Amino acid sequence: MTKNLDLDGLQSIADNYDLFYIDLWGVIHNGIKLHNSAIVTLNELKKKNKSFVLLTNAPRPNTTVNKFLEKMGMSEDLREHVFTSGEAALNFLKTSFKSKNFFHIGPPRDFDLFNEFKNNKSTELNESEYLLCTGLFDDHEDDLTYYKNLLEKHTTKKMICTNPDLIVDRGNIRELCAGSVAMVFEKMGGEVIYFGKPHAEVYNQSIDNVGKKVLAIGDNLNTDIKGANLLNYHSLLVCNGIHKEEIQNKGVTEVSKEYEAIVNFTQTELKW
Repeated sequence: MTKNLDLDGLQSIADNYDLFYIDLWGVIHNGIKLHNSAIVTLNELKKKNKSFVLLTNAPRPNTTVNKFLEKMGMSEDLREHVFTSGEAALNFLKTSFKSKNFFHIGPPRDFDLFNEFKNNKSTELNESEYLLCTGLFDDHEDDLTYYKNLLEKHTTKKMICTNPDLIVDRGNIRELCAGSVAMVFEKMGGEVIYFGKPHAEVYNQSIDNVGKKVLAIGDNLNTDIKGANLLNYHSLLVCNGIHKEEIQNKGVTEVSKEYEAIVNFTQTELKW
């Protein structure tokens, strides 16, 4: 049974948990500005000495996202535990793929993710040994057919996807993410290695979670909530995020069933 916490707030259940995995985009900010009620919530968790990780499917190193949050106005004490899907992928690439040539699929702004092995970046798809997908090219931001045509002769190569999200809302604008390109690649028979929610490694790399009572908070049923389900964590869905229109039209119970996700708690927005 899903319980709505809009009246009681997160404070009503906070003492039941030792560790909180909290999504950034759609929960703490909308890509443009911080959500005030969410920042209040983080401060209250700090007061209670509760551990929390700001866990995001961002194809960037931790330091880059940390600086982004600083520019948005988030105080340093709230940014102590930022962990990204990009950082998890980077740790893997350093040990397993560092000497191999790759072809980058994504915008130039993601270059900092592979700066340490930039000499292995191939400008020619045919000369690459694997594909590193961080997003979509700036000049092909909404045309998935382009990627189908681009990659159809390269499905024998492995793709490393640093952001399993299919879409994200930047303010009021919906954008495709790396996960959408990876899905196209998989449908053609390609193999994808994912880093980020809902896959366990990003949780386990981010902090010592052994023996902890965990609540995962996010706005995406495919990643935040399914990740919680796979790891047997309790989940809280922020309904004013990526699934806002679906939930308004069908209700959270029906939408959760459609995504085959179990939601323990809901809030319209993250609020203490």
